[in-house]
Amino acid sequence: MDAVPDIVDAVLIFLVILSVLIWSVGISKYLAFYRNSRFDREFLAVFSKARDIQDLLAVMSSTKGRLARVCQAGLDELVSWQYLANSVAPDDKREMLMHSLKQQAHAEQTRMENGLSILASVGSTAPFIGLFGTVWGIMNALKSITASGSASLDVVAGPIGEALIATAIGIATAVPAVLAYNYFLRKVRLSAATMDNFASAFHLLVLKSRIKHD
Repeated sequence: MDAVPDIVDAVLIFLVILSVLIWSVGISKYLAFYRNSRFDREFLAVFSKARDIQDLLAVMSSTKGRLARVCQAGLDELVSWQYLANSVAPDDKREMLMHSLKQQAHAEQTRMENGLSILASVGSTAPFIGLFGTVWGIMNALKSITASGSASLDVVAGPIGEALIATAIGIATAVPAVLAYNYFLRKVRLSAATMDNFASAFHLLVLKSRIKHD
C-alpha cells in the first residue's frame, strides 16, 4: 500500500481525535462553569444577608463553589489571628487578610483556566495540520496524474477533492475550539472580577463586625 494516502488518512484521523477532544473539554468546562455559577449565586444570596462574621460562620458548612472557598480562606485567616501577638498592627492584619483572599482567588482562577490551553492550541494548529494533509494529498495526486499521462477532469478531480477534505476538517475543528476558548476566557475574567469584588466585600464585613463588637 502506498505510504502517501496513509499519511493523509493519519492526518484525518488525528483531526477527528482533536475534534472529539475539544468538544469533550468544551462540554466539561461548560458544565463546570454552570455548576459553579449556580453555587456562587446561592452563596451570594446567603452572604448578602450576613450582618457580621458570626452570621457567616453559621452557614458556611452548607455552601459550595468558588466564592465559598474564597470566603473560607478569609475565615481561616481570621481564626489564625488568635495566635498572633497583640503587637501586630491592624493594618498588617488587614493586609494579611487580603493576601489570603486574593491567594485563594488566584487558585480558583488557575483551576478555571485548566483546559483552555488545549482549546487555544487546537484552534491555532488544526488548520495547518489540515493544510499539511491537503498538500501531501495533492502531491500524491500530481504523481498519479504524471504516472497515468492523463490530465482529464476525472483523473484530477477525485484525488485533489479527497486531499481538500483535510483542510475542511482542519477548519471545522479549529473554529469551535477558537469560539470555545474566547467564551471561556471571558467567563474566567468575569469570575476573577467577581472574586476580587467579593474579597473587598468580605473585608468590609470584617470591619463592620469589629465596629459592632467594639
